[in-house]
Amino acid sequence: MVEDRFSGRGPTALPGVRTTGGSLIARGWLQALTLSAAALLLAHASFAQPASADTAAPGVEAATVVLLHGLARTPLSLSRMAAALQAEGYRVCNIGYPSRAHSVEVLARDHVAPAIAQCTGASSAPVHFVTHSLGGIVVRQLVAEGHLSRIGRVVMLSPPNQGSEVVDQLGHWPLFQWINGPAGGELGTVAQATPHRLGAASFELGVLTGDRSLNWALSALIPGADDGKVAVSRAPMAGMAAFRVLHTSHPFIMRNGEAIAQTLHFLQHGDFAAGYALR
Repeated sequence: MVEDRFSGRGPTALPGVRTTGGSLIARGWLQALTLSAAALLLAHASFAQPASADTAAPGVEAATVVLLHGLARTPLSLSRMAAALQAEGYRVCNIGYPSRAHSVEVLARDHVAPAIAQCTGASSAPVHFVTHSLGGIVVRQLVAEGHLSRIGRVVMLSPPNQGSEVVDQLGHWPLFQWINGPAGGELGTVAQATPHRLGAASFELGVLTGDRSLNWALSALIPGADDGKVAVSRAPMAGMAAFRVLHTSHPFIMRNGEAIAQTLHFLQHGDFAAGYALR
């Protein structure tokens, strides 16, 4: 098994956090959101998002994999996954989209769907997907709207398929809204939230999620095991073919060696495998 250097193997929450005074937890939430804002500004200042990255070999009809990053992230976050897929012979479209600017519906219809069409062209072969966090909800929206008639297998990494308690608790904060935009506010756990209204998977789906947190303040809001943003129990969804929990965190699961290996295995076989290691 390949060691994950990015998983952050600390505890999911500091002892006693759930019974600590509200002012301490509130300060922790504010610090967590402030640090997220700083990281967001650094990412956008240092990296311009490409529309896609087409790596097909000349004259070869390779299977296509579309990568969709998470909320407030860029295609750069999936660069290691893209390289692993390319090494296995896949044609990779690593698509960037303005995740903080629009609702899930608008992101899917007006930004991601056209980018997929541009990248895949006239090919009639099925298109596979590997997504992180919000990217999985965008795929579900695309399917619900009939934009993916050629969908193949899908691997979702840390998806909020049943929402996140973080949104329930902090979604009304102005700083949260500024960082996460309209789509972020749709990812709560209530019945009316977008993840719940999209229904069961009608495609071959494997879900990988983590049980390690780098953010004790957010983990204090989430019951049970979590990856710092999404409870382990809220990542699965009806209709999925396979589910696996890895010892890694929400921000870095896409760089985790086992996650990459299991993704490759699912795209080839339609399930996850025990002991499968990245070459």
